Amino acid sequence: MKTLKHSTLYVLGALAATTLAMAPAAHAVTPETATLSFDCGSYGSGTATLKATQDGTAATVDVSTQAITAPLPIGANSIESTLTLSKNGTDTATFTGNSNPAIPAGGAVSTGPLAGTVASQDSLEAKTLTVVVFGITVECTATSPQNPGPFVF
Repeated sequence: MKTLKHSTLYVLGALAATTLAMAPAAHAVTPETATLSFDCGSYGSGTATLKATQDGTAATVDVSTQAITAPLPIGANSIESTLTLSKNGTDTATFTGNSNPAIPAGGAVSTGPLAGTVASQDSLEAKTLTVVVFGITVECTATSPQNPGPFVF
């Protein structure tokens, strides 16, 4: 009986190892973080940090930028944002959301996660950011390429 138990454990262990080996690999975006500059017209200009994550075909980007500062305190989850990125150099991808932390007056605007869809090997680089807060729309245009480069999913 003892030998049967050990044999069963060995078989179960081998099956578990085989199952793990056959599981699909998690996709990773590279780089995970990039910086660039935005010009937001009369609202300001400055640097932005983008952080990307991926789970299969779903992806998110968090944006933090000094290009826009809050004139008044902004409550959590009250900024509507759209980030448009060039996709593979010929198309565009749009990431949207209305999630943000509470931002004090004078604080840099942070928004995200902004959700979008990607395919394997998509190369995305930020081009515009639209932020709507207190009914005011702020349009920002990238004035530099992403550093160290586009996100590749």
